[in-house]
Amino acid sequence: MSFTQTRTTIPEEAKTQGLLAVVIGRGVAGVLAAAGVVAGWARAVQGVVTPVGWATIAGSVAALAVGYAWGWAEFIAIGWGLALLVAAASVWLIGRGASTIELTLPTPRVVVGEHAEARLVAANPGRRRFGGVQLELPVGGKVLERVLPGLPKGGAFDEQFRIPTDRRGIVPIGPARTVRADPVGLMRREIVWSQTVDLHVHPRTIAIAALSSGFIRDLEGSPTRDLTASDIAFHALREYVPGDDRRFIHWKSSAKTGTFMVRQFEETRRSRLMVLLDLEPGAYVDDGEFELAVSAAASVGARAIRDARTVSFVVSGRSHDGIASRISGMRELPTVSRDRLLDALCVVEPDEQAVLLPDVARAAAEGLPGLSLAFLVSGTARGVAPLRSAASRLPGGVEAVAVQCSPEGEATARTVAGLTVFGIGYLEDLRSMLARSASVT
Repeated sequence: MSFTQTRTTIPEEAKTQGLLAVVIGRGVAGVLAAAGVVAGWARAVQGVVTPVGWATIAGSVAALAVGYAWGWAEFIAIGWGLALLVAAASVWLIGRGASTIELTLPTPRVVVGEHAEARLVAANPGRRRFGGVQLELPVGGKVLERVLPGLPKGGAFDEQFRIPTDRRGIVPIGPARTVRADPVGLMRREIVWSQTVDLHVHPRTIAIAALSSGFIRDLEGSPTRDLTASDIAFHALREYVPGDDRRFIHWKSSAKTGTFMVRQFEETRRSRLMVLLDLEPGAYVDDGEFELAVSAAASVGARAIRDARTVSFVVSGRSHDGIASRISGMRELPTVSRDRLLDALCVVEPDEQAVLLPDVARAAAEGLPGLSLAFLVSGTARGVAPLRSAASRLPGGVEAVAVQCSPEGEATARTVAGLTVFGIGYLEDLRSMLARSASVT
């Protein structure tokens, strides 16, 4: 009998424990849900109430506590007055001010100094007319402000904002937001309407002649002074030497001379052009020199891309503990298109940890095979010695042209120890010097 009672008691206890676990689980879930709601409200309130608003709320609570605790009517009146002020400030947050706001950038790329603008279009397809609201548009490090007028049903607001383009770089624009705030400054509600768009301000470039200096433009490649037994560019005939390829025996000449004669060729290579921009701050007297150097290097690189040449645009890499390796000694910019190259040049700046120019040239010589022509672009602060040292690190047979930039300086062209050095004060100087060099060549 006792055994039977024990079997009937255990299920009842298990059932009670199960119900208790369900109740506790639901209670915990409810508490967590309530905590989530409270946390959400706290985040919302924290994003709306300003520091002045929090001080006002704290003052109201303290005044009411002291007033009711000590029976001071003055503090009670102050506390409720501050509470009413907070409640009145909350009324200013009602409404959105618009239903849609779109931010567009008609021209995502401009040249430094050109006109650029962003367009904002706000619309209200609803039934209610919304009152004025403040519209803010961050542009770079500044915030442009406008007052969005009241929009009736079906009304729209269309305005264009001028974007400053006085310096090369990438200007972030947006996100566009509307702001509702009370006159006292207790509450501030922001609504974000758009994403951030980037305006690329390209360096100024100039159209220059085709880069024919130092190599012949043909389909197969560029002939060099190195002779070889097998290539395209015919050079001369010579007597047959055991080991020569019999395919290149010139039978007519062999019949006339009675001795086997073979063709001799000039070795050709694909024309690979390199533009090297020095980022070492000590190479430039001021920012004006560096900006002119960027524009000069960009002009050469853009022309090479337009000519569909194999081009590498190299800038100084960063040294690690004062040591430049083949990987860190240089950094290549994209040259798949002119816009990609100029986009990358928007963010190029002098670097205190930049590798010195000769070490950059050495890294480029090791990492870029087949060079035939190199432009070394730098400033005037360090003179010609680093340019000569950099040119000496390039492989033999590579023609090097150095460009020293000095804004409004005198245009010069000279040869120093076999290195052609152009001194330019304006971009137009670079164009005339390259054209003169091409005509001489």
